[in-house]
Amino acid sequence: MAKTLFGGVLGGVALYLIGFLFWGTPLSRLAFNRLEEPQTAALQQAMAETLTASGTGTYLIPATGTAAGDLLYARGPIATVHFNSGGFPVVDTGSLGTGLLLAIVTGFVMALALGAVGARVSDFISRARIAIGFALAAALYIDIGQPVFNHYGYGYWIYMFFSDFIGLSVAGLIIARWFLPRGGIQS
Repeated sequence: MAKTLFGGVLGGVALYLIGFLFWGTPLSRLAFNRLEEPQTAALQQAMAETLTASGTGTYLIPATGTAAGDLLYARGPIATVHFNSGGFPVVDTGSLGTGLLLAIVTGFVMALALGAVGARVSDFISRARIAIGFALAAALYIDIGQPVFNHYGYGYWIYMFFSDFIGLSVAGLIIARWFLPRGGIQS
């Protein structure tokens, strides 16, 4: 069990490093559409004037649930805005530590799940199929589901899918290869 949990830590660190590669380097610019500075300044000013009273949160614009809101939403344009009223540094060291902790907890959960079948599924190829299958299922539904259900366009979400799928797969493969109980012939 201790070996499996240690594998979860290493898998979590791998997940974190792959996430950093996708999101903490200039590679992350592939995920975002870009506007010129005058347009971003105008949008930032509009958010400061309209969203700061409500504060940090996620906003559906226009709001639905009334006849007028539903009509405006159907007519478009629409947006889901993830808003932080205070801002934070581009490279936020506080979130890096919390992100590492989250990745390690995720690795622990993966290790526990893979460990539950580790003795019954003893060969690496079968374990790898399980790890990759769960990584694919989770990333596919969570990431690709967003543009499917919300009509946002696919660019950002496909990038997110690949970062999540690769990170979760590598973490799962590390755990499956070196940190599960031996239950027969290992390949």
